[in-house]
Amino acid sequence: MIEIASIVESIEANRVMITDHADEEAYNASLSFNDILRSISAGEVIEQYPEDKPYPSCLILSRNVKAELLHTVWAYNSENQSSVLVTVYRPDPKQWIDGRIRRSQ
Repeated sequence: MIEIASIVESIEANRVMITDHADEEAYNASLSFNDILRSISAGEVIEQYPEDKPYPSCLILSRNVKAELLHTVWAYNSENQSSVLVTVYRPDPKQWIDGRIRRSQ
């Protein structure tokens, strides 16, 4: 299970990688990485994906400086205590209730 504190520690220690996909999504959504990274410390893990490869990952719900809801998916390498920002997006209200609960299909 990934703890948000581990992600925050890796960010503070500058042990973060950003995928090309996350870079494109942030650009398309006009989100800055400073804003994304700062939002994590006040965020919460809402889903865990322990079987993801090459590292387990989790979905974090947070708010940016404009108080907009953000979803970020982070993979965490416990061996070197580094994080990978896999993707970032604003949750679609048609798919999410308050950004926390997936709507039934």
